Amino acid sequence: MREATITRNTAETQIEVTLNLDGTGRYDNQTGVGFFDHMLDQLSRHSLIDMTIRAKGDLHIDDHHTVEDTGIAIGQALCKALGDKKGIRRYGSFLLAMDESLLRAALDLSGRPYLVWNVDFPTEKIGSFDTQLVREFFQALSTHGGISLNVARLDGFNSHHIAEAAFKAVARALREAVEPDPRMAGILPSTKGAL
Repeated sequence: MREATITRNTAETQIEVTLNLDGTGRYDNQTGVGFFDHMLDQLSRHSLIDMTIRAKGDLHIDDHHTVEDTGIAIGQALCKALGDKKGIRRYGSFLLAMDESLLRAALDLSGRPYLVWNVDFPTEKIGSFDTQLVREFFQALSTHGGISLNVARLDGFNSHHIAEAAFKAVARALREAVEPDPRMAGILPSTKGAL
């Protein structure tokens, strides 16, 4: 079973993440940050990764630690669930349109984290949510998931649509990358012999 649970406790946050890579996109995410929960629900549904998240953070300060640490825990859970990565497709990409927004995401589950983030937002907030935290989440996910991740906004003027399209595009790329490849059963998708 390609499942994992990660618990992360710090002085700033207490987080538990459970993932099932072979799910149907069922989710139950509660972080205390409404817009972020909505984005995590999109990540789960469109990647087909079942996801349960419970996070308690220092929201009296701001949302930063909760968002970043959730990204860290999801990345760690993803690595654990992938195991030795034998038989996976490894790469994924998706071009996603949502209303006026167009986002591109491409990723490699290489074990070598790197984020290229070419997404800007026309506003600093979506409701009370700081748009800078979208990048912070994906930086944490990339770093702790060992993912080379490239995300770009090609079009869009509504910050909510841009953020949601980014989460959905990454989700669809992730769905492709974690899927078992029937032609690579038991084979590591690398000539190095390690990922």
